[in-house]
Amino acid sequence: MNINLTLAPLVSLIAGILILVMPRLLNFIVAIYLILIGLIGLFGTGKFLH
Repeated sequence: MNINLTLAPLVSLIAGILILVMPRLLNFIVAIYLILIGLIGLFGTGKFLH
């Protein structure tokens, strides 16, 4: 059985857990998440770059 995890859901899961554990990190985690998603959107995941 193959389980393929993409980056966005994994980052979301980690961010959600950290927010539950340490609510004061909310602003920092949201900012990092948005930056990562923006970079992924601009540059892609590298699958199509040869």
